[in-house]
Amino acid sequence: MAELFRYAHRVTYAECTVGNHIYHSRYLDLLEAARGELMRALGATVLELQERDFIFPVIEARLRYKFPARYDDLLTIEVWLTRVERVRLNFGHRILNQDGKLILEAETFHCCTSRDEKPKRLPEELVEKLQPYLSSAALF
Repeated sequence: MAELFRYAHRVTYAECTVGNHIYHSRYLDLLEAARGELMRALGATVLELQERDFIFPVIEARLRYKFPARYDDLLTIEVWLTRVERVRLNFGHRILNQDGKLILEAETFHCCTSRDEKPKRLPEELVEKLQPYLSSAALF
């Protein structure tokens, strides 16, 4: 079983609709924040990688909404890798609330490119650091 990276987030009022649930597109921001913190935990911030001419644009995202998250909920965002190869990097995500209720399942698909958007091989040291988080289990 792959390791899971966990990131905590408290739902803000600004993220919610009048109906008191997180607006659907705001989940993408939460996933991005969790992936960024995973990279930071591995020793390289997204900005540092960008300065070395590596960026990781999202080329596809799949989200499955299970239960609403509400203002002031404390969420745990779990992140792992579902694919790491040459220029591909795919992340699995799961968001749970403070009661352990599944809020969302998601997978994001990324390619590694230079800042001028030309495909580029993933840095080998990053591939090595990501290995403990790699799982063969896809969500969708």
